Amino acid sequence: MGIGSFIKKQFIDVLQWNEDEEGVLAWRYPMQDFEIQNGGVLVVRESQVAVFVNEGQIADVFGPGTHKLTTQTLPVLTNLRNWDKLFDAPFKSDVYFFSTRVQTGRKWGTPQPITIRDKDFDMIRVRAFGMYSYRISDARKFFTEISGTRDTYTRDEVEDQLRGILLATMASSIGGSNVAFLDMAANQALMAQEVKGDLADAFARYGIGLDEFNVASVSLPEELQQALDDRISAGMKGGLSPDKMTGYTRYQTATAIPLAAQNEGGIAGIGAGLGAGVTIGQAMGQAVGASLTPAAPQAVAPVAPAAPAAPAVAAAADDSIEARLQKLKGLLDKGLISAADYDSTKAELLKKLIG
Repeated sequence: MGIGSFIKKQFIDVLQWNEDEEGVLAWRYPMQDFEIQNGGVLVVRESQVAVFVNEGQIADVFGPGTHKLTTQTLPVLTNLRNWDKLFDAPFKSDVYFFSTRVQTGRKWGTPQPITIRDKDFDMIRVRAFGMYSYRISDARKFFTEISGTRDTYTRDEVEDQLRGILLATMASSIGGSNVAFLDMAANQALMAQEVKGDLADAFARYGIGLDEFNVASVSLPEELQQALDDRISAGMKGGLSPDKMTGYTRYQTATAIPLAAQNEGGIAGIGAGLGAGVTIGQAMGQAVGASLTPAAPQAVAPVAPAAPAAPAVAAAADDSIEARLQKLKGLLDKGLISAADYDSTKAELLKKLIG
């Protein structure tokens, strides 16, 4: 090998990165046994940034363009090396290239449900999925905080770190908002809006700019999904009431009737024990109506003189009322009727019992 070819091999005249591999965000120019020719050319393509690093310390940063490397274009490196302005010898320096292209269509999700504080349900556990896009916005921060002095740093490696930041930020953003989670679950654009601002700030601390963020789906745990379904049903079946909570109570009472009717000793048992032809629907209608409408004063009809067989009939009636009271109490204990329904119906039965 001649001296000319040896010199040509050892000195670099042009530094550039062709981005031959997809998904590489940071790449260090291979400098082992090489020196940069003073007056050499640095080619930085669009969507790239080049950073000169001297002994682990960031020196000069170059944006897109063709740059001639001299003491004038490398002021920080010149100062760190204490070069004279007329310095023109080859020099060594680490050169890192960063891709600033937008990384689009990146998927995110919660492999396990995350716990979020909510003003309606206190604490809930949810799973969510969506997509986001990002890019390197500050090569200095990205080098210092994430990539470091590695030969290459890939998209998959950075996204492993971003995933944890994303999930933690999402939990705190939704939990700290004044919007109920059920409202955000019904409006995924609203959920994305609540998260995106805080997430952009979190990414910026690492030199990463958040370009887009969206929520594609929200998966609720079974109990929360049931609560959401109940709220929707209450709006459909109990929405005639001005008070939403009253409508919701009416709906719960209505849905409890067929369940209780299937159980021995439930409402069906009460209907059999009445012995006066009172149907199940009439009994519950009277109980619910009494809970929603103030009871009007009722005139007590004068008691007619009892026939000779009256004492036996009265005793049977007393026994029937007592049995009805016991079964009514059983319904309350099972949660099939509200306390207001129980109190109003009990008052009517006691009025009949006392006379």
